Amino acid sequence: MTDQAQVLRQLVSSRDSSTEPYFKKGSARILTVSSGKGGVGKSNFTLNFALALKSLGRKVLLFDADIGMANIDVLMGVRPQYSLYHLLKGEKSISEIIELGTHGLPFIAGGSGLADLFSLSEADLNYFTSQIEKISEEMDFIIFDTGAGLSKETLKFITAADECLVVTTPEPTSITDAYALIKVVHGLDEMVSFRLVINRVTGEQEARHVADKIALVANKFLDMTIPTLGYLSDDTHVVQAVKKQVPFSIAFPGCMAAQDIQRLAMTYLDVPQVKPRDTLSGIKGFMHRWLKLAK
Repeated sequence: MTDQAQVLRQLVSSRDSSTEPYFKKGSARILTVSSGKGGVGKSNFTLNFALALKSLGRKVLLFDADIGMANIDVLMGVRPQYSLYHLLKGEKSISEIIELGTHGLPFIAGGSGLADLFSLSEADLNYFTSQIEKISEEMDFIIFDTGAGLSKETLKFITAADECLVVTTPEPTSITDAYALIKVVHGLDEMVSFRLVINRVTGEQEARHVADKIALVANKFLDMTIPTLGYLSDDTHVVQAVKKQVPFSIAFPGCMAAQDIQRLAMTYLDVPQVKPRDTLSGIKGFMHRWLKLAK
């Protein structure tokens, strides 16, 4: 059997020469994907968004940071051998805990190790930082799929990252909870940038209606602008793909949701990059802010 770490090293060293990297080496952009409540398709979006970026020639590492409800591996039908736990215990290196999922997508399973991440000693935090920085040198994006809601762990991930994509649906409770998430995070750190992703819509008109609701309230009460990245259609193929444990963009590449996710990823690469939060960007900025929050 081919060694997992060896496969990863080959993967990150084989950049498609026909595709220019979106970011310079060593400056992986750190994204969190979050939602105000569960059941809005956040993890499904995150996985397929990562695959879409990868299909466009970007190097992506997906980090399942949903404490207690980690399911990225389930959506791909993969049983990870190692998780973050093995890294934090010093049993494995960062390259050894990275699994290869659908279409060779590198991902890190969180599992029980995520809870330990918030109670590490300074020495262990420094080790974790050095390991994450090592792998980030080979990536364009590191995407954290956080837990839904307002847990302290989720808030730490969001406030440490470069940007947060908030997934919501047209359901009133989902809209309300998405705004609540933005409001709380903004109260903690006004420099956090958000973009909305509207899931399970009947069309562009409904998506705009939902986005406008959140944007108007955020502008009025928080004095902030919340741009919309895009939307995904309410597509029965998504549920079928979940049952198959295959990402919908792979299982049904011609379906509406798959076309939407590809368009959304292309839009993300085309729109202007949000301004850096401070002098430190990428993984160095993330870990700097993370360490401050972890103390």
